[in-house]
Amino acid sequence: MKAVIQRVKSSSVMVENEITGAIEQGLLVLIGIHQDDTKKQMEWICRKIAKLRIFEDEEGKMNNSVQDVGGGILLVSQFTLYANSDKGTRPSFIEAARPEKAEPMYEEMIQWFKTHTDLNIQTGKFGAMMNVKLENDGPVTIILEK
Repeated sequence: MKAVIQRVKSSSVMVENEITGAIEQGLLVLIGIHQDDTKKQMEWICRKIAKLRIFEDEEGKMNNSVQDVGGGILLVSQFTLYANSDKGTRPSFIEAARPEKAEPMYEEMIQWFKTHTDLNIQTGKFGAMMNVKLENDGPVTIILEK
């Protein structure tokens, strides 16, 4: 499982000219699911995202999590995080989980955040062409892989 996490002042995702998710301060999380990923890995990455201390405290140090600042999470599925372009110029996505596995795991992630946090959880639409807007805060971008 791979996550690209961006600290944002605001972010939204639009599908077919309709906003499906929007947050103010918080985290935009682009999530890629590998064909071999397990529930254990999914839970680890969710816990890590919720507790990742990348927001500034009163002294300007990154000591606060998204939970500490009452932020939101915009979770967007992105199979292209598993692009392999070692050979040629056209990326291969063979390592990305097939939709039959990836979609239920993505939905399970959404439920994990809703069950284990009090955060505003917003999402894109699995498998759709999405337009994602964000206003970076920092910028701060963290890549997690489990």
